[in-house]
Amino acid sequence: MVVVQTMVVKTCRPNMSPPTPTAITQPQLLQSITSILTSSKTPPLHALSSYIPHLTESLLTSILSSNSLGSQPTTLLSFYQWSRTHVPSLTRSPTPLLALLPSLFRHNKFSDAKSLLVSFISSDRQNHLHQALLHPNRSLPRASKALLDTSVGAYIQSGKPHLAAQIFHKMKRHHFTPNLLTCNTLLNALVRFPSTHSISMCKAIFKDMIRLGVSPSTTSFNILIRGYCSENKFKDALELLSSMGEFDCVPDNVTYNTILDALCKKGQLAEARNLLLDMKHRGLVPNRNTYNVLVCGYCKLGWLKEAAKIIELMTQNNLLPDIWTYNMLISGLCKEGRIEEAFKLRDEMQRLKLLPDVITYNTLINGCFEKRSSGEAFKLIDEMDKKGVKPNAVTHNILVKWFCKEGKMDEACDTVKKMEESGSSPDCVTYNTLVNGFCKAGKIDEAFRMMDEMSRKGLKMDSFTLNTVLHTFCVEKKLDEAYQLLNSASKRGYIIDEVSFGTLMMGYIKSEMVDRALKVWDEMKEKQVIPSIITYNCIIGGLCQYGKTDQAIDKLNELLESGLVPDETTYNTIIHGYCREGEVEKAFQFHNKMVEKSFKPDVFTCNILLHGLCREGMLEKALKLFDTWISKGKDIDVVTYNTLISSLCKEGRFCDAFYLLADMERKKLVPDQVTYNAILSGLTDAGRIKEAEEYLSKMIESRKLPENFLQMTKDQDIVTQEVSVESDPISVGYTERINQLCSEGKYKDAMLTFEESKQKGVVLNKSVYANLMNGLIKRRKSISRSVML
Repeated sequence: MVVVQTMVVKTCRPNMSPPTPTAITQPQLLQSITSILTSSKTPPLHALSSYIPHLTESLLTSILSSNSLGSQPTTLLSFYQWSRTHVPSLTRSPTPLLALLPSLFRHNKFSDAKSLLVSFISSDRQNHLHQALLHPNRSLPRASKALLDTSVGAYIQSGKPHLAAQIFHKMKRHHFTPNLLTCNTLLNALVRFPSTHSISMCKAIFKDMIRLGVSPSTTSFNILIRGYCSENKFKDALELLSSMGEFDCVPDNVTYNTILDALCKKGQLAEARNLLLDMKHRGLVPNRNTYNVLVCGYCKLGWLKEAAKIIELMTQNNLLPDIWTYNMLISGLCKEGRIEEAFKLRDEMQRLKLLPDVITYNTLINGCFEKRSSGEAFKLIDEMDKKGVKPNAVTHNILVKWFCKEGKMDEACDTVKKMEESGSSPDCVTYNTLVNGFCKAGKIDEAFRMMDEMSRKGLKMDSFTLNTVLHTFCVEKKLDEAYQLLNSASKRGYIIDEVSFGTLMMGYIKSEMVDRALKVWDEMKEKQVIPSIITYNCIIGGLCQYGKTDQAIDKLNELLESGLVPDETTYNTIIHGYCREGEVEKAFQFHNKMVEKSFKPDVFTCNILLHGLCREGMLEKALKLFDTWISKGKDIDVVTYNTLISSLCKEGRFCDAFYLLADMERKKLVPDQVTYNAILSGLTDAGRIKEAEEYLSKMIESRKLPENFLQMTKDQDIVTQEVSVESDPISVGYTERINQLCSEGKYKDAMLTFEESKQKGVVLNKSVYANLMNGLIKRRKSISRSVML
C-alpha cells in the first residue's frame, strides 16, 4: 500500500477545500478526486488544486480509466485537459491518453479523440505513442478497432502517413476491418508523400483492404491510379482501370483525366487519343477538364494546331473554352515566338466575354520581352492598370528578369521597391534573379548584399542562390572564395546539394587542380550528399583528363556500388582517358568488359578508339575496327572518316584515302575542311606538290571547297581539339619568310622557298600550309574565271 505523508482526506462537498490530514493512500486519493469529478455535471476543477503535488502518472491513469467515470466522457475530457495545463509532465507519456480514449469511443466522441491524438503526436518527437499503439503494456486495455482506425487518421493528419501505415498493418494482423474513408485517406496521403516507397506501400495496402473485406470505391482506384501515373507506370494504371469492374466500380472523369494528364505530360499523345476513345466507348462524356488536359499536353509539346483542334472539338460538344484553356494556348504560342497570334487569341477571349486575367497578361508580357519587344510589354503593363488587373509577384519578377538580362540592375532594384509598395512581397525567385544578375554584371558584393537581405526577410534561401554565386566565383577563378562560401553556406541557411559541390569540383578541374577537386568530393561524401551520375562523370572526366584514369576506375566502381547506372559518357570518358595516356590495349580491354555488362558503344566510342589506334601507329588495327563497325551496321560520321583519311595520308597511302573519301560521299556524308586539309597536307608533306595542285583544281572546279577553307593556324587533334604545334628557330625563320611572301601575293616565290625547306628537312608550322593552299585556291579560281570569260 502506498502511503503519502501529508493528509487524511474525507469526501469533500463541492466548493470546499479538503482538510489537511497527516497521511493518505493512493486509493483514498482516487476516491476523493473521483468524488469531486462526479459531484455535478460541471465538476469544480479548481477544487483539485491542492491535490496537484500528489498526482502521479499511475494515479492519473487510474482516474481516467475508472469505471465510475467511464460513463462521463465530457468530465474525463475536461479533467485530462486540466491535467495537461497543471501537471504537464504527467501527460507527456501516452499512457494517460490511452486510458482516456476508450470512454470517448464508447460515447462516439471520435472527433475529440482524434483531436487529442493529433495534439499529442505534434509534440511526440520520440514516437512513444506509436510504440505504445503497436506494443501496448499490459496495464492498458487491448487496442480496439476504433482506437487503431482513429490513430491512422491522426497520423495522416500529422503528416506521418508511413507511421499510419504501420498501424494499419496492426489492424490487419488483428483482422480488424478498417473504415473505407480511413483506407482512402491513407492511400491519398501515401501517394502525395515524397518517398520512393510510397506507391509500393499503397499497392500493398490496397490489396490488404480488399482481403479485410473493405469494398474499394471509385475514389480508391483513382487515388492508386494517380500514384502509378506519378511514377510513369502507365501500364499498371491502365490495368487497374480495367479491373475496376470486378469490384462494381465504374471509372469516372477523374479516372480518365488523371491518366490523360500524365500521358500528355510525357508526350504520349497517341496513347492519350486511344484512352479518350475508350472513355467515349464507356459512355463517359469528356468534360472541360478532359479537354483542358489535352490542350495543355499539346501546347507543352509545341503542337499548337492539334491544341486548336481540341478547342474546336470542345465547342462542338457544347463546352466553351474557359480562361484556363485560352491561357494555355496563349502560353504555347508565346513559347513558339508567335506573339501576334497570341494577341489575336487574347482579343478573341474578350469577344467571348472572357476577361484576360493576370496569368494572361503575365504570359504575354514575358513573351514580348523574350521576343525583345519591350515596348509592347510595357504597353501591356499600362493596359493591366487601366483594366483593373492588379500585377502580382510573377508580373514584377518578369520585369526584374528582363532588366537583369539587359544588365540594367538599377532598374531591376527599383522594380523590387515598386513591388513592395504595391503590396507584393519579393520572393525567392525575385532575389535569385537579382543575385544572378549581379553575378553576371561582376558585382559580387551586391550579390552578397541581396543574399543577406533575403535572409533578413526570412526567405528560405535555396540551392539556386548559392550555386549561382559559386558558379560566378569559379568562372572568375576565385576558387578560394568559392570554397569558403561552400563551407559557410549551411550556417547562412542554404541547402547544399550535389550541384554546389559539382560546381566547385568543375572549377578546380578546369584550373588543373584535380587533387583539390578530390578533396571536395570527399567532403561531399562526408556530408552525406549523394552524387548523381552527372557528378560522377564530372570527377571521372577530370581524373582522365589529367592522366589518372586508374583512379577514375575506382570512382566507377564506387558509382556501381552505390546502385547508380553508368551512361555512355562515363564509359567513353574512361576509354578516352586510356587512349590519351597511350594505353590503347587497356582501352580495348575496358571496352570489351563493359560491353559484356550491357554497355552499347556509340559513334563517339568508335572515334575515340580509332583515334587512339592511329595516334599509336596501329593503322591496320584501326582499319580492321572500322570494317567490323561497318559490318555491324553501326553509325559512323565525318569524324570517323577524317581520322582514318588523315592517318592514311600521313603514311602516304593516298589510294586508300581516296577510296574512303569516295565511300564517305556515297554514304552522303559531306567532307569538311579537316578532310580536304588532311589530303592536301599529306600530298604536300610527301613532296607531291603537283598532285596537290591538281586535286585542288578538281575541288575548285566542282565547287566543293569553300572560300578560305584552309585558314587554320593550328594543327588540331580531331577528337580532342588539342593544339600540338612544334617548332625550332630554323622552322620559325622559314615559316615567317613563306608567310610574308604569301601575304604579298608572291605565291611562286613562296612555293620555291617551301621546296627548299623540304629538301633541308625543316618541319614547318601548319600556318604555312594554310597560306600556301589559300594562295593556290585563289590562283586556280582566277584561272577558272579567266577561262570562263
